Amino acid sequence: MAAFGLAAGSGHWFSALALGVTLLKCLLIPTYHSTDFEVHRNWLAITHNLPISQWYYEATSEWTLDYPPFFAWFEYALSHIAKYFDQEMLDIHNLNYYSSRTLLFQRFSVILTDALFVYAVHECCKCIDGKRTGKDLTEKPKFVLSVLLLWNFGLLIVDHIHFQYNGFLSGLLLLSIARLFQKRHIEGAFLFAVLLHFKHIYLYVAPAYGIYLLRSYCFTASKPDGSVRWDSFSIVRVTALALIVFLVSALSLGPFLALNQLPQVFSRLFPFKRGLCHAYWAPNFWALYSALDKALCVTGLELKLLDPSQIPRASMTSGLVQQSQHTVLPSVSPSATLICTLIAILPSVFCLWFKPQGPRGFLRCLVLCALSSFMFGWHVHEKAILLAILPMSLLAVEKAGDATIFLILTTTGHYSLFPLLFTAPEKKNLFLIGWKLCTSLAWGLWKSAVSFYSLLPRGS
Repeated sequence: MAAFGLAAGSGHWFSALALGVTLLKCLLIPTYHSTDFEVHRNWLAITHNLPISQWYYEATSEWTLDYPPFFAWFEYALSHIAKYFDQEMLDIHNLNYYSSRTLLFQRFSVILTDALFVYAVHECCKCIDGKRTGKDLTEKPKFVLSVLLLWNFGLLIVDHIHFQYNGFLSGLLLLSIARLFQKRHIEGAFLFAVLLHFKHIYLYVAPAYGIYLLRSYCFTASKPDGSVRWDSFSIVRVTALALIVFLVSALSLGPFLALNQLPQVFSRLFPFKRGLCHAYWAPNFWALYSALDKALCVTGLELKLLDPSQIPRASMTSGLVQQSQHTVLPSVSPSATLICTLIAILPSVFCLWFKPQGPRGFLRCLVLCALSSFMFGWHVHEKAILLAILPMSLLAVEKAGDATIFLILTTTGHYSLFPLLFTAPEKKNLFLIGWKLCTSLAWGLWKSAVSFYSLLPRGS
């Protein structure tokens, strides 16, 4: 992969780490794949065969196109390579189609696009302070960060077994973060705007980007106490940011605006009829809320306080993606989850505005926005925890306190992904391997972080 050569300045160990995890991904090709494999095969067929005017209307399969337009164009580009592997996979009516050539194409498309993720990790390593380090390679912050990101067990599960394209999307996010650390704000803003039009889940962390760019880029100076100097506001800079957002959005949504299809596109991107909880519940506040409702319902039926005929047939614990009502507790609406999410992110956003701490302050706010949205968002997927774990890795390798938090977050977050490995071989083997990998990496990080912390001057 071309990105490996970029790591020469970081030492041969980076290339070895990247090559090693790529070989592991190749070994995972025969493992099981989820319904997302069929989802992306269907999207290849839709974008390859139909005009753009029908992309967000086509509904032959239940797995309709529900990602933003840039991802649709990504599938369109892949489809023109896929036809050389197996033309049958591009037939819209070949529902649940599978062949060995289709499997190879789909798997390798994920592996090869991960080159962007490798490059982004390399750029993030440049943003880490490597001066205070031990003699051992495993105590070097850049090495630890590379291992935590390149060998992230959650990405291996979700992308290379379960099947998705989170690797290159996470690469865009990490590269955007790296550019902000490098004071290349326009590039960082551009990359994040592009990312939003690839996958709209990253709206979760958009408040952190908006506040940081406004506070640290559009206002060019601060008072001695750290408060903003209102007279330092730059019209030129805010115009540049607005122009980037406008041009990227116009390129993405412009064709559908011309076709008068924006309402249809947004109805696909935000399908609120899917219900409060995903089929496999993410371990968040609403899972506890729904579990409590179920417990109260069972207790009420046992005590004959509830009428069985009045219990809703659509159960929150049915394991299906559908709208359902709570039985005892008040049912939760999308607007209620939005309000809860906004309340949860407000403290971190206020801190970023009133007490900016440079790029690391932005990164803390980003992680807190991701966690707040994970805890209180509508129809949250369990895989969304990676949106907090990956950026948190950058903070964890520099301070012992952050490493402690990361240890808890990565252990519980990755552990919650294990039910995705529901077939017998993965249950027996990958579960144990993954758990050992997760805990050993987290423990190694903890020991390294304590070592770094002991080298800091008193009062740091």
